[in-house]
Parts: sequence; C-alpha cells; structure tokens
Amino acid sequence: VQLQAYGGGLVQAGASLRLSCAASGGTLGRYAVGWFRQVPGKERDFVAAIGWSGGSTSYADSVKGRFTVSRDNAKNTVYLQMNSLKPEDTAVYYCAGRQGFYVSDYAHYDYWGQGTQVTVSS
Repeated sequence: VQLQAYGGGLVQAGASLRLSCAASGGTLGRYAVGWFRQVPGKERDFVAAIGWSGGSTSYADSVKGRFTVSRDNAKNTVYLQMNSLKPEDTAVYYCAGRQGFYVSDYAHYDYWGQGTQVTVSS
C-alpha cells in the first residue's frame, strides 16, 4: 500500500488545518495509522495514531485537546484535524501504516507516505 499525506500549508498561530492521508494500491482499513512529525536535525516524533477500525486513538501530550485523528475506510483516508496551531507545531508531517495495533515508535511502521509541510507563524 502507498500512502500520501497532504493538506499542509502556512497558517498563523491559532488557525486550523486538516491533513489527509490517502492510500492507494491497498486497503487502508487493514492498517493502524500513525501521524508523525519531524523538524530538521531532530528525530521523527509521534503525534497521533488510530486503530484500523477507528475505535481507538492515541495522542502525544503536546497535541491532546487540539488535534483529532479520524478515518474513513470507505474513502481509504485518515485525517488529522489540527486546531489551535502553535509555532512549535511547525514540522513536516508524515502518515504511516502498520498491521496490527498502533504504536508510538515510528520504527515499527512499515508503510510511509511523503510528508507535508506545516508552518505556523506567530
């Protein structure tokens, strides 16, 4: 399965963005999906994850209450709704898939999409 993240952009602090992770070449509903972000010179950080059915989710403490992960398996797409964005949310955001339950360690994801840049100005 191939994944593609899109929907990033340049916004002001306090604004919202919705990222999408679209799958092709496979059924995304078979996979748990994680969202990660990375800034230059740093490791890829866990942001959020969602189980294959959408019934369970997990968030990094830094985004709890502001970000919401959801999925529409009929559309083969996972979403990351980002509200109340802060300058420290600036990063390249990636989506990734793995079979089985989601985890927060990016090394345990098998399928990655190209990232999408999110820039939040103060």
